Amino acid sequence: MSRLRRTLPPLASLLPFEAAARHESFTRAAAELSLTQAAVSRQIRALEHNLGTALFERGHRAVTLTDAGWRLARAVSDGLESVAACADGLRSRRHEDDIVVLAEIHVAMYWLIPRLPAFHAEHPDIRLRVNASTQPLTQVAELFDIALQSSSRPSGRFLPLFSVSDAVFPVCSPAVAAAASIDAKDLDRYPILHCRDDPNDVWMSWDEWLAAIDAGRSAPTGTVFDNYPVVLQAALMGQGIGLGWGRGLAHLLDSGQLVRPMTERLELPQGLSIHVGDQHLVDAADTRRQRVLDWLWQAMAA
Repeated sequence: MSRLRRTLPPLASLLPFEAAARHESFTRAAAELSLTQAAVSRQIRALEHNLGTALFERGHRAVTLTDAGWRLARAVSDGLESVAACADGLRSRRHEDDIVVLAEIHVAMYWLIPRLPAFHAEHPDIRLRVNASTQPLTQVAELFDIALQSSSRPSGRFLPLFSVSDAVFPVCSPAVAAAASIDAKDLDRYPILHCRDDPNDVWMSWDEWLAAIDAGRSAPTGTVFDNYPVVLQAALMGQGIGLGWGRGLAHLLDSGQLVRPMTERLELPQGLSIHVGDQHLVDAADTRRQRVLDWLWQAMAA
């Protein structure tokens, strides 16, 4: 008998428990699951018996979670969300002939999508499905053939197939500052756009960038956003100065929507990486996937 079978509680009780914990109501959980209130109550009683502890405090008209109930509710919710995300990723691959390219959302929006017409003109027989994500590869549940990700972000078991250089530099709307018009000492006079500092996701901060260019100062405080694409959008809307990654910004800079208010830039010898995913193992002999990889390499090298 496996360890899971010995230690897991009755699986049939977990959905009723999760719904009851979320609503703090057996009646609303029953309505959501199309069960009777008595059926939900029985499942939760069975779960409490299996665990040997009370999960709810039962009042006259309401139920509330005990400390043990809160602990289990968090674990069950996280586990079911993970299963749901994986299942959704598996279902989303409806066409088995698709080559699934997973890309960081800013890479997809600002680098890959503008180049797709050229790809389709060269390879009309290949159907690409582009999935954009803000998560690093270590947190992605869906299957993919190829992934494009900044080299500094964690990739876990998905080792890079090849990497190309990039550069990081401040960007803003011309309404905020003119190109090459300010120095690091001037930053206190401008609104600064920060990307949130997550120890599980290595994303360069303003302080790290300033230290790397030997600016001799720390970054001013400013608005903090939870991901880089939102920082870019805020910069485009004239809300301040943010750090930009060069690959993907060429058309925004060429069109004048963004400018580089400082001349300094930090070169990244390994800035953007290509990874091969688990889906690649389904048909390792598929030459279409290699043609996509070859095209990506040529486009990135150019």
